[in-house]
Amino acid sequence: MTIPVTAWTATVQEDIEASESIFEMVLQEYSLRIYNTGDTLWLVAAWPEAGSIAFRLAFGMNSNFDKATVSEADGAVLITASTRLGDYRIVLSLPESPDAIFRYTTTFRARLQLLIPFWPRDIVPLTKYGRTENTAGIIHAHQAGTRSGQIFFSMTWPKAGSVLYFQNLTAMSPYCEATEVSLAETVGGSWPEIGFQFPVNPEKALPADKEFVISDAFVLLGKNIPSKDCDIAAQFLDYLAAIYLLLPKPDTEYHDWPSIAEKVLDDLHINKGCWTQTNGSPYLNAYVGDYATPSEIMVQLAVLLPLQEYLAWSGTRHQAFDDLNSGLKDFYNDKIGTIVRWHPALEDDLDKSEEQKREMVMDSWYLHHPLLNLSRMALRGSKTAKAIFLDSIDYAIKVARHFNYEWPVFYKMTTLEVLKAETSPGNGGEKDVPGSYAHIMLMAYKLTGEKRFLREADKALKSLEGLTFDIFYQANNTAFAAGALAELYKETGKPRYLELSYCCLAGIFKNCQIWDCNYGHAKNFPNFFSVFPLNDAPYTAAYEELEVFAALHHYLEVIAGIDILPSLKILIPEFIKYASGRLAFYYPPLLPEEMIAEEIKTGEIKKDLWIPLEDIHDGWEKSGEVGQEVYGAGLAFGIIPRHYFRLESVDALIFVDYPVTDFRSGKKSATFHIEGSPQLRAHMKLLGIPKSVLAKIKVEQKDKGIYRNVKLSSGQFDLAGSGMVRITWAAY
Repeated sequence: MTIPVTAWTATVQEDIEASESIFEMVLQEYSLRIYNTGDTLWLVAAWPEAGSIAFRLAFGMNSNFDKATVSEADGAVLITASTRLGDYRIVLSLPESPDAIFRYTTTFRARLQLLIPFWPRDIVPLTKYGRTENTAGIIHAHQAGTRSGQIFFSMTWPKAGSVLYFQNLTAMSPYCEATEVSLAETVGGSWPEIGFQFPVNPEKALPADKEFVISDAFVLLGKNIPSKDCDIAAQFLDYLAAIYLLLPKPDTEYHDWPSIAEKVLDDLHINKGCWTQTNGSPYLNAYVGDYATPSEIMVQLAVLLPLQEYLAWSGTRHQAFDDLNSGLKDFYNDKIGTIVRWHPALEDDLDKSEEQKREMVMDSWYLHHPLLNLSRMALRGSKTAKAIFLDSIDYAIKVARHFNYEWPVFYKMTTLEVLKAETSPGNGGEKDVPGSYAHIMLMAYKLTGEKRFLREADKALKSLEGLTFDIFYQANNTAFAAGALAELYKETGKPRYLELSYCCLAGIFKNCQIWDCNYGHAKNFPNFFSVFPLNDAPYTAAYEELEVFAALHHYLEVIAGIDILPSLKILIPEFIKYASGRLAFYYPPLLPEEMIAEEIKTGEIKKDLWIPLEDIHDGWEKSGEVGQEVYGAGLAFGIIPRHYFRLESVDALIFVDYPVTDFRSGKKSATFHIEGSPQLRAHMKLLGIPKSVLAKIKVEQKDKGIYRNVKLSSGQFDLAGSGMVRITWAAY
């Protein structure tokens, strides 16, 4: 069956066949040839046995290329060419990697101010005999919104292999700044017209006589065509990690999180806009100044759990914790035997403006998320949380069995009537809920030792089979499910659980923004390696990012000592590193006022209040339009216990931006292990130590069985991303 194609693709195969290659090179088993077909410069990558794919290095628009000049220097190939409209420079290189990766960076300098209304996509599959429209392929994943500019696909006819194509979108920020266009939805397409579609500027002209990067593509070629869900997920993660190692990456920024936490706790406790009173008891609002929406169980626990962690770390108490903890029992409904979403005394205040703002309506994930947080608090010693959790667990089992472990979006808690079956027509319900359910079953097993909960977890996890990327519904729940699956693997020895955890994590990293949006308002804050809360969410969100951060920490703790995909030791620690330097920019005091939305959906925004905005958008959109998120106030509380470690004997702190395990501190030394890859770098700061003493402290890291000195540089220690670290000092 032939597939209809546009005019820009229909002639590609014939044009290339009618042309002589102007340069040839070899990349492992693949041949790379460059062609000038008139209005396009192509690079054709050919597999050793069958199949080839053309990559559009440069597009001449309404003009043809003059003779292209090819030269080699410093291990790269330089192609220069011109049209009547401007000059192009293409640098083609083969980065050092065990994988078959090539990179091409194209710049364009216009000879006059240009409006560009159209640009074709830059990947076209070819056949040895026949036409492009006779090829076949599978697109496993592609960019959505402003997520990473990537497309992962397999060419199945002719049977060639798989490709991860990754655009370094950071490089095109200057072009977007000049023309006021966005890089959202630029990498994707439908077979056979796929790849990067340069963001056109039909309204604001591209300046003349200024060079702009218009493409910076990394391409990984592979021979394997995965078919099983776990193989697709593993290959995607491996390919992504291989390219990630080669990407230009921004520096990270250190924030004084303990100081931020003090400001947040003061503002949270004192500001009246954060609280509401019901029957004489205080409860948190979901958003600052949102008195119309009744109190929710999730909101209380979203702050209470990280606050519990922070207070345990600091060895202190706070009234805010006691107030929130005492109100939890009010959300338990004796009649149905479970916690409910809305405070029972306020259900009459629900305005029915949204589907879930109705009496006894439950969003499927919303039942399990509070139960998870209750169980986490229970394992840390909260008797109140343990009682509520265990009293609610049988209701959760009843619901799971009723829906045969495939949950709808909304249902009635009293009758289990389905109110909304699918997230969108044909896409089913909330597909990561089986993972969340299995997680709370695992927690119930930990608290009781009852094997029935493990049997329930196993039944639910069968609903995740074959979903691969589609497991992902909500980022935080999917990330926590990955950790639960890894724990169940350790508990049962079933490899399938570990494989399913890879599927969860593939969904997480598919929904990340691994580029820095340096145009518009986004110039004011870093956003490299952020994660989106939903598949179709138009913004990143404070609370979900914190929970993914915590869940990925937990995953690394669980798999310590297990032989997992090496790619995860690259991607997870790097997400964590950048999050510790990036998440502070959800707090409005760190943002310029002009980038904060004036019209707010819920409540109000107080610019000087240390409560995070819910939403950070593409650079051309203002942020905070959803509201100032009280339930995200635990951001600082969640980061500190995972990245700051006490040296009690010298009254000092250690900050490490990578995940750390096995931290031990004595009178004159401390040791810990960095959980990442030695191919990348972690950073450590020693805080609260006088400079005169700091210079006398000895820092060493184990390398090939030998401890080697690490020198202090620019106020921090630069460490390998994996290995044991030892710090020693004299008493002072």
